[in-house]
This record gives sequence, C-alpha cells and structure tokens, in this order.
Amino acid sequence: MDILSMQKLVPHYVEKPWGRTDLPSIFAAGAGRQIGEVWFESADGRDLPLLVKYIFTSERLSIQVHPDDIQAVDRGLTRGKEEIWYILDCEPGATLGIGLTAPMSPDQFRAAAQDGSLERWIDWKPLKPGDCYFIPAGTVHAIGAGITLAEIQQNADVTYRLYDYGRPRELHLDDGVAVSRLTPYDRALIEAPLGSETRLIGDDEAPFSLDLVHWTTDQRIDLPDGKLLWFTPLTGAGTVNGLSWEKGDCLLLDGDCAFTLTAGPMSALLAIPR
Repeated sequence: MDILSMQKLVPHYVEKPWGRTDLPSIFAAGAGRQIGEVWFESADGRDLPLLVKYIFTSERLSIQVHPDDIQAVDRGLTRGKEEIWYILDCEPGATLGIGLTAPMSPDQFRAAAQDGSLERWIDWKPLKPGDCYFIPAGTVHAIGAGITLAEIQQNADVTYRLYDYGRPRELHLDDGVAVSRLTPYDRALIEAPLGSETRLIGDDEAPFSLDLVHWTTDQRIDLPDGKLLWFTPLTGAGTVNGLSWEKGDCLLLDGDCAFTLTAGPMSALLAIPR
C-alpha cells in the first residue's frame, strides 16, 4: 500500500433495525434516525486494512460468525474478519454473547440454529464500561442490547448470520457452520477503564495491535516506514501536526506524529495493522 497523507476519516452513519435514535451528542449528524453504526472511511474510497466503528444497540444483534483470512480467500473474498470490542457505555444487565457454554457437534449446532435453541447455548457475559474482548475469526458471537462500544476490525464485509431471533433476514448456516469454532471462548476479559493505559491486543495474536493510551501532556509517535496508525480519541481534543481532532473523530496517520493537547486529559485507541 502507498503511504497515505495524514487525514481525518469520514464518518458514515448506518441505520439498523437494532440501532438507536438517542446517540451521543458528538454524533448529532445521525439525529432522528435509528443509527446502529458509525464507521470511518477514507475520503477517497481507498480499501484500507482496518475499519473503526462505533456501535449503538437497542436490541440484540444476530448470532453470527466471521471467517479467517484463509477461509475468506478460499471463498473469493479479499480478507477475513477479526475484531475487538471496547465497551464505552452499557445499560444495567447488558451482555455480550461470546462462544458457547459447552462444546457442540456441527449437527447439534445446525439443529440449534434452526429450532431457535442456539440462543441458550451462547455464553452471555455481563459488562461494564472499560471491558474489552477480542473476537477471533470463527468465534460465534452476538452483541446484546443497551450497549455503546468501539470496534476495531479487519475491513471486510463478511458476516455469516446463524440465528436472528425470528427477524426475517437471511441466514448463512452452511458457510457459518463450516467456519465456526464450536467450543467455549477461552480468552480472559481485559479490564481497561478510561484513564488507564494498556495493550489490548498485540499483532502476534491478531492482524493488528491495539493500545489504550491516556495522555496528560503533548506526545510524539514516530511510525516506521510503511506503518499506518488509526487514532481514535475517546476523550479530550487537540491537534496532530496541525490537524485538529476531538472526541468522536478517527484519524489515519503515518510518519512522525506530533500531538498537542488543547483539552485534556485524553484517552484514545491506537490501532496499527500487522
């Protein structure tokens, strides 16, 4: 990929049946519509390796799964989809469904998806702000209702819907069963409240690294040649090399990046593809 000039990515508002009309004020452009996702694209339409999204839910999303890179390419796609979720806000009792409560055979799994009992096999995990889960390809998952989260993912529109609570949408059982890991999720919860600093995932485990940072003074990041940085501020405001940013933005950066804080402290997600 050619090195890109520093740019502020363009927010794209996506209406969903499970979305919300009460978005945070920083996303006022979506007011009056049932917005489920706000995702950030290059203004020139370039196919970037990563995609940053905000997700807002009023109902559970479908139970679904994504293929990995090899499985996706075998199906004629550019890449698979692995993603990580950082919880920004959630209602009391909100849950994420990640993995199964017990191993299943493919025949059991398919039957449960068809008769509606799959919902009871999903491991629904309680949430609080600052919780973070990495979702490897093949992990059966669902985002619950009453959640606001930031998602960093491989930029691939490939989702196999396994069960949708009776909503009249197409299911993809053949492809979905073929790529699903029919086992419990075995990764520990990452607890990273705003104001802390931690590595959320490394590029030895995922197609990208992701860090939560907390800055109280100006900072500098010198990116190696060919590396790109997705900078998603969650609090604060400032500039980078003279380009302004604030909470709710997403910037794509390369080269030497000098950050100046004009309103702080600042917490942000920093993602770099492998």
